[in-house]
Amino acid sequence: MTVAPPVIEKLREIVGEQRVLTDEVSFQQYGVDRTTIWQPAPGVVVLPETTEQVQALVQLANAEKLALVPSGGRTGLSGGAVALNGEIVVALDRMNKVVDFNAVDRSVTVQAGMITQQLQEFAEQQGLFYPVDFASAGSSQIGGNIATNAGGIKVIRYGMTRDWVLGLKVVDGNGNILELNHGLVKNNTGLDFRHLFIGSEGVLGIITEATIGLAKPPKELCVLVLGVVDFPSIIEVLKTFNDGMELTAFEFFTHNGMVRVVDHSQVPVPFESEAPFYALLEFEQTSEAELERAMELFETCVMEGWVEDGVISQSLSQAENLWKLREDMSETLSRWKPYKNDISVNISRMPEFLAKVETLAAEQYPDFEVVWYGHIGDGNLHLNILKPDELSIEQFTERCSGVSKQIAALVGEFRGSVSAEHGVGLLKKDYLGYSRSPEELLLMQQVKKAFDPNGIMNPGKVVDAA
Repeated sequence: MTVAPPVIEKLREIVGEQRVLTDEVSFQQYGVDRTTIWQPAPGVVVLPETTEQVQALVQLANAEKLALVPSGGRTGLSGGAVALNGEIVVALDRMNKVVDFNAVDRSVTVQAGMITQQLQEFAEQQGLFYPVDFASAGSSQIGGNIATNAGGIKVIRYGMTRDWVLGLKVVDGNGNILELNHGLVKNNTGLDFRHLFIGSEGVLGIITEATIGLAKPPKELCVLVLGVVDFPSIIEVLKTFNDGMELTAFEFFTHNGMVRVVDHSQVPVPFESEAPFYALLEFEQTSEAELERAMELFETCVMEGWVEDGVISQSLSQAENLWKLREDMSETLSRWKPYKNDISVNISRMPEFLAKVETLAAEQYPDFEVVWYGHIGDGNLHLNILKPDELSIEQFTERCSGVSKQIAALVGEFRGSVSAEHGVGLLKKDYLGYSRSPEELLLMQQVKKAFDPNGIMNPGKVVDAA
C-alpha cells in the first residue's frame, strides 16, 4: 500500500505542511512500538492537533480506502502500534493539553496525547491523585493507556485504567465524533460504548479526549521487601497481608532479575541474605499502629517459614530505591531483548500454573535464562526469556515463538488471559482463541464491522472485520 502524492497534499491541508512526515527517520520513530520483531513500513506520518483534524483524517482515509494506525507513546509490547503496510500513522503527540478540570467532580479532561506522568503531576498540583502507574509512565500517553486498558503497580488497590475513565471523545471508523458518558458517574441509558473503546487498541476508532476521575492522594507510603522461600509462599504472604491490612501494591520478582537491576541501576541490595523470590509490598503508614501491624504480619510470615528476611523503608529515598528493584526490571532486561509473555490466571492457581510453565520452559529452553516478575496482587505474571548473545534476534524469536502456543494453551486450561495488560496487537492475535470463545470472537468482528465498516482502523490487530 502506498500513499499517493495527491493524498499527501490533502493531508497537509488538514494538519499543516510541517505535520506530515515522509522521511525514514520519522517512519522508524512513529511506525513501531517497543516490540523488536517487526520493521515499520508506514506510508506517511501525520500529527493532528484537534479532534476535528482527526475526523478529517478518518474521512479522507475512508474516501481513499487507506488504513490508519493510531500511535500514542509507542511503549506497547504487543505490536498494536506497528505500521507494516504503508498505512497512515496518526501520531497524537501534539494532542497533549488539559481541556478542563473540575474540582467538585474530581475530574480532568485531557487530550489523548498527554503523557501519563504529566497527568499525575497535574493531579498532584490540584491536591489529588491519578493512581494508574507503571514503569513507562514517563513516555506512555493517556489515549494509549485507555486503548490497552493499562494496569500497572497499583491495581490491587485502585484497579485498571478502565476504572478511572469517566468519559471519552472518539472518532470512530465511520468518521463520526462520539462523546461518550459525559463524565457521569451514574448513567443507565443503555449500552455504554465508552467501555467498548477502552481496551479496543484502535480497531474501532481513535480516542482524542478523555475525562479522567481523580482520587485523594495516599498518605505516608511505606515499602516492605521480603525474601520469600518459594513461589507458593508468595501467595501465602499475599493472603496474610491482605487479610491483615489494606495494601496499595504487591509485586514480585526473582533473584536473577534483581541482581541485574542492582547492577544496572546502581541501587543497593535490600538485605545481605539471598532468596529465590522477593515480594514488594506497599501500604499507607497512617499511624504507628499501622506500622506495628505490618511488623506483626511480617513476623507471622517468618514463623510460618514463608519469609527468610525483610526490610522496611525508613525514608522516601529508601522507598524509591526499593521500588526501583521492581520498576527498573523491564528497562534493565531490555539489554537481553527478552521474549515476553504477559499472562494472568486466578491468584489461587498461580503456583500450579507457574510450576507448569517453568517445567515447559526448562524442557524447551534448557540453555536459556528465564526471569519472572509481575503484579502478583492481581494475578499478572511477566515471563521473560533472555536472548543469549550468540543468537540473532531472528534465531531467538523463532525458537521462542514455537513454545508460546504451548504457553497459551496452558493459559487456556487455567481459564486465564493470554494478555493481562499489554493488549493483543499483532503479537497475540493468533492466541486470542485460548482466552475467548468462538462466539466472542465473532461478536468482536461484528462490533468492528459496525464501527469500522471499511476496515481502515488499525487493520490486522486484535480481530479482523466480519
